[in-house]
Amino acid sequence: MLKSSLRPVAFVLQAILIGMVVAWVLDVPSQLGIGLYTEQFLIACVGFALGLVFMTFDRHGEKVGGDTSARIPLHDLAAGAAGLAACLYIAIRYPSLVNELVYRPWDGVAVATVIVLLILEATRRTAGTALTIVILVLCVYALVGWMLPGTFSARPVALSRLMVYLGIDSNALLGAPLQVAAIVIVPFVLMGQILTRAGGGDFFTDLSMALMGRYRGGSAKIAVVGSAFFGMVSGSAVANVASVGTITIPLMKRSGFPATVAGAIEAVGSTGGQLMPPVMGAAAFLMAEYLQVSYATVMAAAALPAVLYYAALFFQVDFEAARRGILGAPVAGLPRVGAVLRAGWFFPIPFVVLVVGLVSLNWQAEYAALTSAGVLLVLAMTVGYKGKRLSFGGAVEAVVGTGTTVLDIIIVCAAAGLVIGVLNLTGVAFGLTLQLLAVSGNSLPVLLLVTAAVAIVLGMGMPTVGVYVILATLAAPALVKAGIAPMQAHMFVMYFGMMSMVTPPVALAAFAAANIAGASFWTTGWTAARIGWCAYLVPFLFALSPSLLAMGGDATAITLSFVTALIGIYLGSAAVVGFMRRPLSALMRLACAIFGLMLLIPVDMFAEAGLVNVVGAIGAAALWGMETMRGKKKAVVEV
Repeated sequence: MLKSSLRPVAFVLQAILIGMVVAWVLDVPSQLGIGLYTEQFLIACVGFALGLVFMTFDRHGEKVGGDTSARIPLHDLAAGAAGLAACLYIAIRYPSLVNELVYRPWDGVAVATVIVLLILEATRRTAGTALTIVILVLCVYALVGWMLPGTFSARPVALSRLMVYLGIDSNALLGAPLQVAAIVIVPFVLMGQILTRAGGGDFFTDLSMALMGRYRGGSAKIAVVGSAFFGMVSGSAVANVASVGTITIPLMKRSGFPATVAGAIEAVGSTGGQLMPPVMGAAAFLMAEYLQVSYATVMAAAALPAVLYYAALFFQVDFEAARRGILGAPVAGLPRVGAVLRAGWFFPIPFVVLVVGLVSLNWQAEYAALTSAGVLLVLAMTVGYKGKRLSFGGAVEAVVGTGTTVLDIIIVCAAAGLVIGVLNLTGVAFGLTLQLLAVSGNSLPVLLLVTAAVAIVLGMGMPTVGVYVILATLAAPALVKAGIAPMQAHMFVMYFGMMSMVTPPVALAAFAAANIAGASFWTTGWTAARIGWCAYLVPFLFALSPSLLAMGGDATAITLSFVTALIGIYLGSAAVVGFMRRPLSALMRLACAIFGLMLLIPVDMFAEAGLVNVVGAIGAAALWGMETMRGKKKAVVEV
């Protein structure tokens, strides 16, 4: 073993990786008159990522790159060097090699095999064993699938052909997922790194405390708002828990929330960051690529469901606090909104630049993110938060450190490319689409239920990106064939891939939150699933009606569907918690659930949906009136 005194080497690899991405987004090669294939850039990114992964993650998947006392085994260094060398070999020889691959030259086969094997190991270290096993099973299927009967039969594929196709072809490793990761996602992560280093996390936490701290259950509401703010940038549920949860979970426990509830609230709030515009998670960028629409279109479709998601969480937090008698923090000990905004007035500016660039100026997502990151960097170094400006050294560390932060994203998207490559090569995707339709009996509700269950099962230990890529390839076409619009189908599978982060038995976000809270993982996971009930239901609604995705062109239907859904979520949350203005009886909880469900139905879902909404609204008004009268009677009796 060698002592980890290779940090300068890792620093250089990170700097080159981020420098390549920035140069590519700014079109520097073309401006210098250098003609490069996109595949050359992508395979070079994979090479530097592989070199860094084997220096950063040990064989157990634990990060060791930042530990100066850690020792890196010689075989890990050799693997990283082999991955870097193999990828650079392909990058240099690609213009001529691409025309020779049909003949499967020995060097192409050998180098492609090395790359595929190292990506599998890197995937195991960064994303766990689930995705790795899925890829291995698909590879075995590609080799023996021709012997299977009927629909499950695959085209015969030789091992050399499989390796060359997976490792070098632009329909596999060098395909859309890797392109989105390297070109689009990295600039957004860079923006988030600069924001965090400049004090953006403290700013959003202080702002959340100033806005929500004084109200009942204020500590939990701080967690909700802070997770939504931070999630807009991070897009990673576990990273969000690790960043925000270390502050909010102890705060919730001190105010009176049980440890399991505190962990569950943070886990659900952090998971929602993957669907919260303007940044969202990596799957959203892939969705834009799959659907061939702008990222702004995906943001617009995700906006209303994201608001409903956080509204449900906010209502439940409020009801839980009222039920447990948890009050807000003393106003004297909280930051003032005005003071927080004066100190960090510049933090919203990059987001304004991002949204204006995406929506009004029609910039590419990566260019808008890079521009926003540049604006933020200048403001952080010249203005600073609370009198602390970002130093030049801090700026360099933030930019170069992004090279480590994006490793798991690049590797997972590379692995997703392998999945797509096997499915394309074998032709099994079409057969599985037919099988899904057959299993569901051509019933759309059954097909949606099957797809949701598959998404949650696949998500057990697998990143949302991996789940989304598999389902976007296998399940989404079946949903589209059954009559659902592509945006609705892809948003549906992304939602359930995301909810696997808080759905037991794995529930990675809930597990991270439970560790911080010192609570039972199992109990925290099921509590998170209960608190996140809205996200299990709303996807079925927008899959059957486009109005909740702000689609369809009828502004009246969109507005009515959103307003009634918001009221329905209020009643549903009351039913789940068992509290509205006062504790609810079993009968009242049932009534809240029924009327809430009636209001959740979009007005354009079917012909009588408007009438169902009216009945639900009347029932909701009656319930509210009854609870108000009960409260007044109680007050009179107490007086």
